[in-house]
Amino acid sequence: MQNFPGVGVSPGRIVGPVRQMPRPLSEPPAGEKRAPGTTADGAAATLQAAAKAVQAELRGRAAGAAGDAKAVLEATALMAADPMLLKAAVKLINAGTSAERAVWEAADGVAAMLAGLGGYMAERATDVLDVRARIIAALRGVPAPGIPASDGPFILVAEDLAPADTATLDPAVVVALVTAGGGPQSHTAIIARSLGLPAVVAAAGVDTLPDGTEVYVDGAAGTISTGPGDRERAAAAAWAANASTLAAFTGPGTTADGHLVPLLANVGGARDAVKAAAAGAEGVGLLRTEFCFLERDTEPSIVEQVEAYQGVFDAFPGKKVVVRTLDAGADKPLPFLTDASEPNPALGVRGYRTDLSSPGVLERQLAAIARAAGQSTADVRVMAPMISTPAEAAGFASLCAAAGLHTPGVMVEVPSAALTAESILREVEFASLGTNDLTQYTMAADRQLGPLAALNNPWQPAVLQLVRLTVAGAAAEGNGTPVGVCGEAAADPALAVVLVGLGVSTLSMTARSLAAVAAVLATVTLKEAQEIATLALRATSPGEARDRARGKLPILDELGL
Repeated sequence: MQNFPGVGVSPGRIVGPVRQMPRPLSEPPAGEKRAPGTTADGAAATLQAAAKAVQAELRGRAAGAAGDAKAVLEATALMAADPMLLKAAVKLINAGTSAERAVWEAADGVAAMLAGLGGYMAERATDVLDVRARIIAALRGVPAPGIPASDGPFILVAEDLAPADTATLDPAVVVALVTAGGGPQSHTAIIARSLGLPAVVAAAGVDTLPDGTEVYVDGAAGTISTGPGDRERAAAAAWAANASTLAAFTGPGTTADGHLVPLLANVGGARDAVKAAAAGAEGVGLLRTEFCFLERDTEPSIVEQVEAYQGVFDAFPGKKVVVRTLDAGADKPLPFLTDASEPNPALGVRGYRTDLSSPGVLERQLAAIARAAGQSTADVRVMAPMISTPAEAAGFASLCAAAGLHTPGVMVEVPSAALTAESILREVEFASLGTNDLTQYTMAADRQLGPLAALNNPWQPAVLQLVRLTVAGAAAEGNGTPVGVCGEAAADPALAVVLVGLGVSTLSMTARSLAAVAAVLATVTLKEAQEIATLALRATSPGEARDRARGKLPILDELGL
């Protein structure tokens, strides 16, 4: 038996055969020139047509997708028409290079530049290389690289997965995901969680396993083993049986002694909201409003935004819907709002900060949210991302008041916001912890990089301490300002118990995680959750914190979580 340790990003236990992602398209020969008789203008036009065809194909797939999958496909479609990539390729064509070689070299340059920027922009390098392969396949008239066909279910293994491929997985065929690279917030991890697929990333060496090799994947433990025995098969069978019992959540979220913990959903549009409501979500803890702004060269009108938000609000009549204002910048550049040339976009003008460089966009968005809220019975609340100071919180609250929105809040994802929570929360009505960015900024570890996965872990004691400080700052106000969590940490049932023990009042997650989190919370009292949180806080490593918490939650092993 061979063991491949990695980072578990989506729980579940599966035994099945491996299918490796096909190798990428071959590189065009170095120095390859345009074919005789082919003009530069003709080759450039052919390249432009291929890029447009790729973009159209990706947009078509996005139209039929929802949630995270839709967002990933839309972002990749944008990259297919990226002016920087195409201009660089056309310049090489004009110098005599073939179209295939030109787009290959141009993409190398763009990907290297993005990787050098680090942070969110480094993750965009994968998008560029994916688009390059698709454009070259279009130029050659061959199918683009993709998920292998199979007569039966299999475990998909790769060095990493292209965003567009990950976004359109068929869970009936691909029963688990394993990658040698990637990190806990890679496209692979995000899509796996949204589909409920067991997944492990950063498992070095798995991409060398031959097709057909039978393996055991434990998405909670983050391990892959070849030659599974009776013990592993029994664990997989138990998971399959228990998974069906975790398919439904009827609410409310509560601990064993009746302490209410509303379980909310993270959504990216009306379709997501309808599905979340059907899954039993008690409201929306994070409405990502970027879906209104992507694939546009201009800001959407207030009327367009009202219509988009209205669909989400209507899915949750009488229930809480927390709207995050536009979180543009970093991995979500917008041509009318952000500066793509920033040297370090993750630390640049993003989120609330864009109101400094492009005033008016946020004000108009708030007006649209207010108008949609006025036509709905939903309990609409609004929060700003990337708040770092009390002055920023006060400024956002003032803009909300001017728009007629009376429940402003802030995202706590910058360490300074956690450290000064008492002052910041004097200015607003609630806070929501964005644990993905909070972990990244606390540990100075790009959340997309596999080699830094151990650092970029929400179980890090330093991150748990910042959660504790945020809740303490809210309590110091004397009026019990609520603090929720809308980052991926809320979807981990064990970590959810710790967060509740630290004083977090609501948890928001992908709708597929609601039932599992509810099942585990229902087995502990509030006092027991507090004791488990104390054990985790006293740990000296994320592994120790996780093991301490899981050791007090035997239900996790019973359910395969």
